[in-house]
Amino acid sequence: MSEPSIHPDRPVGQQQRGPIVMRRKQVQQSTSEQRLLDSRGPSDWVHTDPWRVLRIQSEFIEGFGMLAELGAAISVFGSARTKQDDPMYVAAEEFGRKLVEAGYAVITGGGPGVMEAANKGASEAGGVSVGLGIELPFENGLNEWVDIGMNFRYFFTRKTMFVKYAQGFVVMPGGFGTLDELFEALTLAQTRKVTSFPVVLFGTSYWGGLVDWLRTTMLEDGKISAADLDMFIVTDDVDEAISYIMKAGELADAAAEEAAEEAARDVGEASTPASRARRLGSDGS
Repeated sequence: MSEPSIHPDRPVGQQQRGPIVMRRKQVQQSTSEQRLLDSRGPSDWVHTDPWRVLRIQSEFIEGFGMLAELGAAISVFGSARTKQDDPMYVAAEEFGRKLVEAGYAVITGGGPGVMEAANKGASEAGGVSVGLGIELPFENGLNEWVDIGMNFRYFFTRKTMFVKYAQGFVVMPGGFGTLDELFEALTLAQTRKVTSFPVVLFGTSYWGGLVDWLRTTMLEDGKISAADLDMFIVTDDVDEAISYIMKAGELADAAAEEAAEEAARDVGEASTPASRARRLGSDGS
């Protein structure tokens, strides 16, 4: 015979886990607090999906906290395999330096190659050099030129930081990861999830084939519109790229200021005696 419950109004074989009720075979023999405090208890719970949700949440919190006061920034992407004697390494270093001179912080994936070069240029120019790394089996932490850095477990939390805290992307020659970030940005801009988000594809010979395919295949087949091809530029000139980014920023600031002024006018008009009288009259009062 089972032992009577110490709570007469609670059915035998019931367990309360916070707001969750467990009965019959679902009843566990330990509580969450007991498992927390008892180091000899089972540890497989740290690999469950609910625990992963908390780790994901912690990555968002840490990332937001680290970057909330960053100010204007540009994310620079490109291959980790780019060598120091590659012209693209030199160009990425120049980008880092000139973006800082233009008033931007520089955000990269924190790895070697193009990322290292952009971080180096930004750091040596006295700017803020940010690295957002990712836990991978074949990369060894953040490069030495990262001044503020964080390693992420999950690509999707890391990608949120790249977009949320940047005013634009510079996309240099790279592989699948670079393409992933590029099309993430273009998709967000196309669907108006972000507004006024300039994207620079640096290296005409590298990106030319892709852009031609977008124009002659995707556009002609009706999968994108002509305006979608205006969301980015392709160039070999660092100064042209930075000028494009700055111009986009100025237009965005002007649009935001205009929207704020319009909202203020609407509020002012709504508070005038005539507008109050019209509102009173419209509801029959």
